[in-house]
Amino acid sequence: MKTVSRFERFEAGDTVTVHWDGAPLDLPEGANLAAALLAAGIDRFRDTPVSGAPRGPFCMMGACFDCLVEIEGVARQACMIEVRAGLDIRPAHQSREGQDAL
Repeated sequence: MKTVSRFERFEAGDTVTVHWDGAPLDLPEGANLAAALLAAGIDRFRDTPVSGAPRGPFCMMGACFDCLVEIEGVARQACMIEVRAGLDIRPAHQSREGQDAL
């Protein structure tokens, strides 16, 4: 998946393949997941439950939850995760009741 990014690419050695919303994506192994996704051109990590406004990393230190994603079925803050091979990452989704399911 090639996208345009406003963020600099990592000067990294080895990359590993993860899956973003079902599509393969090569990211630097051991990098901060939120930063690596931003550098790959992905800046919409979830939508707000009320208005549907797009959200992506904001604080980059685990305080705001705007970088919330689903990793292998569990809601996680992308800024608190290191990239490792085989991650299955999806945007955080809402439940049928309109509340965050994760």
